[in-house]
Amino acid sequence: MATGDRGLVFKILTITLLHVLITCYAAPLIQDVETNEDDVSVDDEFGDYFEGDMLLRPHQRQAISTAEMNRNGLVDGVKRWPDRTVVYDIQKDDFDEEQIQMIESAMKDIANKSCIKFRAKENDEHAVLIKGTSNGCFSNVGFTNVSEDEEEVRQVLNLAKGCFKHGTVVHEMLHTLGFYHMQSTYNRDEFVQIIWENIKSGTEHNFAKYNNDTVTDFGVEYDYGSVMHYPEVAFSKNGNKTIIPLQDGAKIGQRIGMSESDIVKLNKMYCEPEKETTTEKID
Repeated sequence: MATGDRGLVFKILTITLLHVLITCYAAPLIQDVETNEDDVSVDDEFGDYFEGDMLLRPHQRQAISTAEMNRNGLVDGVKRWPDRTVVYDIQKDDFDEEQIQMIESAMKDIANKSCIKFRAKENDEHAVLIKGTSNGCFSNVGFTNVSEDEEEVRQVLNLAKGCFKHGTVVHEMLHTLGFYHMQSTYNRDEFVQIIWENIKSGTEHNFAKYNNDTVTDFGVEYDYGSVMHYPEVAFSKNGNKTIIPLQDGAKIGQRIGMSESDIVKLNKMYCEPEKETTTEKID
């Protein structure tokens, strides 16, 4: 091979090697990044409300922080919707047609798996105002028609643009029906580890355990798969996990829809006191 040809080959090999090195060091390590399309939008569900997305009346906050005991569904029947019926008022100007269909689909899902009924507001009766004018996904917890002062209060369920995943809408509706979060149950430390050093400063209170007998799990075991469970990076300050399941292979924070345990608890809360087993379907 001529000297000139050898020089050309050397230059080609050098350029090729440099290209390979640049590609290897500059390319993102995609294989190390686990993505899940069912993850919660942290920016929307984990805001400045109680535990990120719950609007509590003063007496509810006091009840949660005092006394002793339990878990993730309201015991107090006064906070349950009368006649097992959620009356709603959708502010249709806040949503497009697809979003309204998703809201209605979430209602149908809950109704078809329980004795709960949903109907639109008539006249001036109390209803949950379903709106999308504020940032984030949040809701009052339970029926909030009357406060301690016997004054009517406004009940809202807010769904911003980032809230429109079926399980997220269902999650907020279960708050409206009276459910709290799964990972704050009194015995959660038997099932998950809270990584306090990864939690954003000032938001640590969102990981407090319920210690009050106003909240119950209705005798149902801890459920990693509950739609009411935080995801692993809730309120993370650095993108690292704030909650680690103690059971190998357990996944938390799904927003696909109600788990079997969610359905059981919903029916125990609303449908079993009168021992009725029939459910009303919505087509």
